[in-house]
Amino acid sequence: MFKEILRNIVEQSGGAIGAVLMGYDGIAVDEFFREGVEEDLARMSVEYSASLKEIRQAAGILNTGAMEEVSIKTGRHQLIVRSLNDEYFVALTLEAGGNFGKGRFLLMREAHALREALS
Repeated sequence: MFKEILRNIVEQSGGAIGAVLMGYDGIAVDEFFREGVEEDLARMSVEYSASLKEIRQAAGILNTGAMEEVSIKTGRHQLIVRSLNDEYFVALTLEAGGNFGKGRFLLMREAHALREALS
């Protein structure tokens, strides 16, 4: 079920190369990557998960509300992370020129389905 949701997000985003459903502990639950993707997107998500934990903690300390979304743009990629609950997040990786807005919208739209599938 997870892979189908992730596949739909990646295929509909425009410029997306992969999506990972992952725990804040850095363990991937499921993933979907476009065929021929040579980058280690799962490893990228694992590395970023440590930073995401720190951002969540800072939001808690500052009493600004729960972290909902984080985006990271580099020279080669755009990463959009949507928090699903206290344990899991979904990360979408797009090419640098990918459709960031559509990817963000699809993550928001599908977050409920992913939460339901996790319970």
